[in-house]
Amino acid sequence: MTRRESPVRVRRGAEEIGRHLVTWRKLQNLTAEQVAERADVTRTTLRRLEHGEPGVGLDVFLRVARALGQLDRVVDVLDPYDTDLGRARAEEVLPERVRR
Repeated sequence: MTRRESPVRVRRGAEEIGRHLVTWRKLQNLTAEQVAERADVTRTTLRRLEHGEPGVGLDVFLRVARALGQLDRVVDVLDPYDTDLGRARAEEVLPERVRR
């Protein structure tokens, strides 16, 4: 299977997330080696995430977020019921599957 190139907005988002993770690491005076060890990932994988490579897996991102004490914030920001749309539709029964 051929890997498709990520859309520009995805790449930019990955790069911004990577910069944020670096900032969180530095704010806590942690080395990349310390974060990699705490997240149980290799230093090379952490570097790829911090440099915004969008192909780094979700598991790695979540492990690093946890190692930096930010996992709950990551999870909370995606809560659909913490948005105007989610609150407006909170009483509706959502379908099990959405078909295209």
